[in-house]
Amino acid sequence: MASFKTPALKNPSLSLSTKPRLPSAFSVSFRDNLRFSRSSSRLQRRFLIITASAASISSKPTVLVAEKLGEAGLTLIKEFANVDCSYSLSPEELCTKISLCDALIVRSGTKVSREVFESAGGRLKVVGRAGVGIDNVDLAAATEHGCLVVNAPTANTVAAAEHGIALLAAMARNVAQADASMKAGKWQRNKYVGVSLVGKTLAVLGFGKVGSEVARRAKGLGMHVIAHDPYASADRARAIGVELVSFEEAISTADFISLHMPLTAATNKMLNDETFAKMKKGVRIVNVARGGVIDEDALVRALDAGIVAQAALDVFTEEPPKQDSKLVQHERVTVTPHLGASTIEAQEGVAIEIAEAVVGALKGELAATAVNAPMVPAEVLIELKPYVELAEKLGRLAVQLVAGVSGLKNVKVSYASSRAPDDLDTRLLRAMITKGLIEPISSVYVNLVNADYTAKQRGLRITEERIVIDGSPECPLESIQVQIANVESKFAGAISESGEIKVEGQVKDGIPHLTKVGSFQVDVSLEGSIILCRQVDQPGIIGKVGSILGQENVNVSFMSVGRIAPRKQAVMAIGVDDQPSKGSLQRIGEVPAIEEFVFLKL
Repeated sequence: MASFKTPALKNPSLSLSTKPRLPSAFSVSFRDNLRFSRSSSRLQRRFLIITASAASISSKPTVLVAEKLGEAGLTLIKEFANVDCSYSLSPEELCTKISLCDALIVRSGTKVSREVFESAGGRLKVVGRAGVGIDNVDLAAATEHGCLVVNAPTANTVAAAEHGIALLAAMARNVAQADASMKAGKWQRNKYVGVSLVGKTLAVLGFGKVGSEVARRAKGLGMHVIAHDPYASADRARAIGVELVSFEEAISTADFISLHMPLTAATNKMLNDETFAKMKKGVRIVNVARGGVIDEDALVRALDAGIVAQAALDVFTEEPPKQDSKLVQHERVTVTPHLGASTIEAQEGVAIEIAEAVVGALKGELAATAVNAPMVPAEVLIELKPYVELAEKLGRLAVQLVAGVSGLKNVKVSYASSRAPDDLDTRLLRAMITKGLIEPISSVYVNLVNADYTAKQRGLRITEERIVIDGSPECPLESIQVQIANVESKFAGAISESGEIKVEGQVKDGIPHLTKVGSFQVDVSLEGSIILCRQVDQPGIIGKVGSILGQENVNVSFMSVGRIAPRKQAVMAIGVDDQPSKGSLQRIGEVPAIEEFVFLKL
């Protein structure tokens, strides 16, 4: 009997992240028995036995809060985790401390760089950004290291929109300049004549949550609002009374421009000498988004040339900006120190929202605010939850059937559904199948964040196809099928007519079921563990196997037999709540009609 060690078969989970776990050791043994039978001079039977011993860690996770967070959020986190509030850490101090933390919460002032993720040594599972923008987090590095990044995109939406409108009105009426003049003992009514907002055109660049709220309020002030956003919904824009236009039209026709886009490679210095030259002379600009979307030197030149009449800025490329900054000191520029989310209500709301997202992720819940994982609306997550579990378990089952796991290269996933192709987002399901395929044969922890990256690194090519069937569109999926090509199988019965390992499953009454193995139809709940037997179809086999399990007090949850024809080949799938002993499994293998079997722990 040959014996070897293989990495732990981790418990199935919907988790995006989890607490550190000690690996379970699984001892796998193969035995080939050669026995004489009445039907053949020699009958070869092979079986696979997997035994396990596991250890777990029950200590609380540790959450590092690197910037000030509202008390309500801290209270929520402390109910679940140990909290380390360490503010104003240097990059070196953060890298030193992060290896002891499971989660990190920051605002906009802390840079979560690649060095931070590398220093974490794989322990850091979640980074929470208390706010909307995530340009201070290296998303590529987070994804490569399997770290989920979540933000708080809704709690400060109204506060940021209100501040944008406040700056818009204050700029138009020279409020800040007039206030400073009066406090200097002057009375300059003629100098600070403003402009009216009513009837003017406001271009909202970036029509997301904040941009759309600014548009609503500007409409209430009697402004004509246009917007540019390549990802905006035309229906939502029409509902607010906003016209979606091209970028060129937006900047060339607007009297006021309000910026609400994230800072990305595409938006970096989007407003520059070239774009300022295309604007209407006398345009006024408000920025409560990110400082880097404006080329600040170009803005100073546009102000001096009279192209831009005024600007109101809450954000800057460098924060805080230098005291002698020409832009900050410019007479026709109104500035505030990044106050967009600085209301009492917003601070508490953001603290609660990010705390809930981080704690939920650490508990293994699917996060609707994840920014580097498949973005799936909350209602879709609820609908897909049982299929997510099915997807991962099919992956785990399929890979355990492969002989020589190093040869795992090509996997095909087929989804049978009555829905239209554009009405079924399979990214979440593909990620969980990948998780199931890789974790049992690797020491790498795979989650929704790094699934595609991890598969690519290992040369694993996963293709998908959708099979349209007749049925009710209320059910997102009829079945999921996983096929592994160009590999040998530990269980010959799992090989389909076309030569691939094939397993298929469905969700029945909210529970994932295995419904097909190779060419054999079965029906067994994917709970606990499974014993697959390939045998000659004859009376008494079910009873003999059930008796062996019953003698050891192993409870059978489901049992199903699929066969080609009566008295021919058959596959029996047995769901068991407990793991049979090695002796019981050997006795099953010694039943004369059983040609091979495999025990699979899910």
